[in-house]
Amino acid sequence: MENGRVALVSGGNRGIGLEVCRQLPERGITVVMGSRDGEQGRAAAAGLLGGVIVRQLDVGDPESVERLSRSIEEEFGRLDILVNNAGISNDEGQRGVDADLDRVKEALEANLFGAWRLCEMAIPFMRRSGYGRIVNVSTGLAALEDMGGGSPGYRVSKTALNALTRILASELRGSGILVNAVNPGWVQTDMGGSGATRSVEEGAEALVWAATLPNSGPTGGFFQDRRPVPW
Repeated sequence: MENGRVALVSGGNRGIGLEVCRQLPERGITVVMGSRDGEQGRAAAAGLLGGVIVRQLDVGDPESVERLSRSIEEEFGRLDILVNNAGISNDEGQRGVDADLDRVKEALEANLFGAWRLCEMAIPFMRRSGYGRIVNVSTGLAALEDMGGGSPGYRVSKTALNALTRILASELRGSGILVNAVNPGWVQTDMGGSGATRSVEEGAEALVWAATLPNSGPTGGFFQDRRPVPW
């Protein structure tokens, strides 16, 4: 086992998250699969080889996050890797000029505050061991460099997640904790749709790379296919 390392993957019961849960144990890492529906998580994990433990996790529910934190403390006493994969895209077809702000708030709760909540839960574990890898799953739609219209809640929530990535990376510099945002590309998942151009294996590859960076690896970056991309 790779130093007995433990990873938490939120939204790990399907799509890219499930593929990350499949690939990390191949590197000797124990994976805690966070699934909002525990039954769905267990069904998904049944198709994987060992090294995956399923725990109920609703990133929008502080009590759920607290329960998971206690469970990780009792079972492992450590958490080395966090992949913030849980997220929603709930406003396709919406425009910023007349957006349903309740839907925007939903997107912010899931895509920004949910990830932030998990970061605040994970960082004390990581500080204890002087090692950590935080991977925030982002999107090309979050880049200000060529920001366009449409999907305002999704865009704003993921752009804010990118900002959080920079903030945490700056505050944690020198601590052994690396924090990066990764755009997996347009992937064939429930969210991406069947018209997407990339397989889940291709989408997960850069997330696994960022989750297993060497100590000399980058922090505070935005990557696609292991290469830095404009913010």
